[in-house]
Amino acid sequence: MRLTFLGSGSAFTTDGNWQSNVLVEHQERRLLIDCGSDARHAMKELGLTARDVNAVFVSHLHADHAGGLEWLGFATYFAPDTPPPDLYVADELADRLWNNCLSGGMSSLQGQKASLTTFFRLHRVPRSGFFLWNGLRFQLVQSVHVFDGHAVAHSYGLLFAAGGKTVLFSGDLQFTPGQCMSLYRQADVIFHDAETSPYPSGVHPSYAQLCTLPDDVRARMWLYHVNPGPLPDARKNGFAGFVAKGQVFEFPDG
Repeated sequence: MRLTFLGSGSAFTTDGNWQSNVLVEHQERRLLIDCGSDARHAMKELGLTARDVNAVFVSHLHADHAGGLEWLGFATYFAPDTPPPDLYVADELADRLWNNCLSGGMSSLQGQKASLTTFFRLHRVPRSGFFLWNGLRFQLVQSVHVFDGHAVAHSYGLLFAAGGKTVLFSGDLQFTPGQCMSLYRQADVIFHDAETSPYPSGVHPSYAQLCTLPDDVRARMWLYHVNPGPLPDARKNGFAGFVAKGQVFEFPDG
């Protein structure tokens, strides 16, 4: 398995980085973990197009994670020799993904009324469930991202096996070490969102908060979803490092 970070930036990245979407390649198939609004540009830099994407998983509904689905859906729909991509999404998010995010631009096609299944093979995944893609098992990890008024807006990370290692992809979450520590302990490699702005939003863990995690956890943790601007010395603070745009992680089979 190969993981390529199309970018490692936040929703507001403007410094040549792209948003933190990840391309998973396994046995000549490709899965996108999130498809943000700049995914088409990031894919082009790798020499790839929408037709090279076989499947996509959406962690939550913010535009840096789901805003590129309109491009992906239309680009594959109007390529008649290209099968619609598989779309994996937590069941609780599927209807809102269409009704609140995509339908305004995608519901009207010449001569028909479209739906999410017009463009994608939809797989609704239970909130504590998993999905299978290309022989690999991806376990959903529900987390709190934002309090939307008095309701919780969830994001979904992933826990999966790759090359004999257990990989945790955090998605977007708030700093809740008491809830996440058991997951951190399960993982050999952790990809974790980290807010590096001097003005913390509270909806991502700040770099300073992550620095309070135990040494052995930080040593297995790669940081991504960073804000524009200079970054601190992650290795000096005991982390594996900051993920760079285009960085590749190889997990050989067996």
